[in-house]
Amino acid sequence: MHVAMVSEHASPLTAPDAHDPVAQDVHVRELALALAAAGHRVTVLARRDSPDLPDVVELATDASGGSAHLHPVTAGPTNRLPDDRVVAHVPKLADELARAWRADRPDVVHAHHWMSGLAALAAVRDLEVPLVQTFHGLGHVQRRHDSEHAGPAGRPSAEQVISRRADRVVATCEDELFELVRMGAPRKRISIVPHGVDVETFRPDGPALVRGERPRLVTLGGLAPGEGVDDVITALARVPDAELLVGGGARAGQPDAEPDLRRLFAVAATTGVADRVRFLGRVARENVPRLLRSADLVVRAPRHHSLGTVALEAMACGRAVVATAVGGMKDIVVDRVTGVHVPPSRPDRLAHTLRALLADRAMPIAYGIAGRDRVVSRYTWARIAAATEAVYAGVLDLRAAERPADDELLEEGVH
Repeated sequence: MHVAMVSEHASPLTAPDAHDPVAQDVHVRELALALAAAGHRVTVLARRDSPDLPDVVELATDASGGSAHLHPVTAGPTNRLPDDRVVAHVPKLADELARAWRADRPDVVHAHHWMSGLAALAAVRDLEVPLVQTFHGLGHVQRRHDSEHAGPAGRPSAEQVISRRADRVVATCEDELFELVRMGAPRKRISIVPHGVDVETFRPDGPALVRGERPRLVTLGGLAPGEGVDDVITALARVPDAELLVGGGARAGQPDAEPDLRRLFAVAATTGVADRVRFLGRVARENVPRLLRSADLVVRAPRHHSLGTVALEAMACGRAVVATAVGGMKDIVVDRVTGVHVPPSRPDRLAHTLRALLADRAMPIAYGIAGRDRVVSRYTWARIAAATEAVYAGVLDLRAAERPADDELLEEGVH
């Protein structure tokens, strides 16, 4: 197949630079590479965010005949923009996509994120090309829990339109499927394909960050209130002697990181654990496995939807995961098998679980072994690519079945 992926704000070229808790850039890159390895031709179209990018960037070629290339699309300023500024350039992006696809028609279009979906929906209107959509998180869920970080006001209604008009919507977990049905997406047109993980990069053996004698907890991701880092710090006050490493947040020098950091510093000071918490800032992606391997336990405590990417990476590194039972983590982390589920916004329950696991030297090891086995059997990028390929094939088969046969067209012509 020739697959066109649209990822308007998350270029696969950014994947090696930094860990993103949403991980759309990582997802697009790894899925494109895995599809190429399976023999498909993949074209990734992302909004040009640098004037120095060439018109075509080769991501991979494979002996099977598959390939993956990035085609930057000029739509608005050639620099990175926040979501609320990218929206204005979606019509231009749609025009450029339609022009590209008229010249080189793909078999299927796969849009990632809601603005990609808007542009792709407009671009395929007259091209008879099926559209598959992955949202990587839903605006109305974010708005329900954290309106400040929910994005443009029109996002939920746009997602509703896309989910009803796309040939297939790919949810990343059961929770997202439920939310899609609630907003009116036809259940029969929704498939579940989770995020994947690179099991060669994220593996139990390999270098780890230096550590001392204290039990080490690691949490990684965003620092906004909905990410629950406040609850992890509060729980630490009831976990004697343990240290907590907090990875994530904006890059150094970005002022929007300061309010969250100030809030978390204040929580640490108020709860008396400031000497046991280290804020690492954004962790370079190549250092994420080293950070995870250094942990006795990896903790993820968001208060609402989470894609579960960090949990996958921790499990791939053979580490037990303590996670709130929300979003994708309900599917990924098997309670009392690969880790432990705790309720969101309950630092007391979280502290109890952490104390119990740190006191039992055998159980975290057993959870880590089971976690690695689960990831290797279910979440490799080759398996995720095969599941995605099956979605594409199903959409194409359905389109073919709905297309009038040649004799029907001739009969219509006669009459």
